[in-house]
Amino acid sequence: MPMFPLGMVLLPTMVVPIHVFEPRYRQMTRDCLDGDREFGVVLIERGSEVGGGDTRTYAGTVAKIIDAQEFPDGRWGLMVGGTRRVQVSQWLEDDPYPRAEVQDWPDTGQFNDEEAPRQLPSVVAQWRRVLALQSELGAPGPPTDFEISEDPPTAVWQLSALSPMGPLDRQKLLTADNATFRLGLLAELLSDAEEIIRARIEMG
Repeated sequence: MPMFPLGMVLLPTMVVPIHVFEPRYRQMTRDCLDGDREFGVVLIERGSEVGGGDTRTYAGTVAKIIDAQEFPDGRWGLMVGGTRRVQVSQWLEDDPYPRAEVQDWPDTGQFNDEEAPRQLPSVVAQWRRVLALQSELGAPGPPTDFEISEDPPTAVWQLSALSPMGPLDRQKLLTADNATFRLGLLAELLSDAEEIIRARIEMG
């Protein structure tokens, strides 16, 4: 699979713009558009997005190209959506662009125990509270009335994708074994975010 190592984490359900300017990724974009419109996104642990020589994580997400615009100078503006997570089993040569052998990585177990479904509404409320506090700081974010999916595992991915946090925390959510564990981790991360945002508000 073509791979695009980035300094961000793409989660399933997440929709993001990507600016493609390096020649190798321009070629990758053209190849993807001629094929299934998919490529993998993994987080760069060390190094730069530009030029290669980076250290990459083993866990990533398949990105589906939703829209693509080519500029006169050959750059591309992409809008992609995260579809499913994958594990890299082997990195191949970066010729003509990064590629890897990957395997789908579905969650283990089911989101059907008694505790997790009861916990979900409280985490949704916690998430809306964090968004409201974030808006007080003038920070951009989704509207607090954003409609969350009625499918619990999908809802957990949405909450994870739309919560204010850094790439390392997103990577922890991506690699969580299942939706139940991911939800508990998300609740902890939201509590931390709420504490930080409240402190910033109090400090003016």
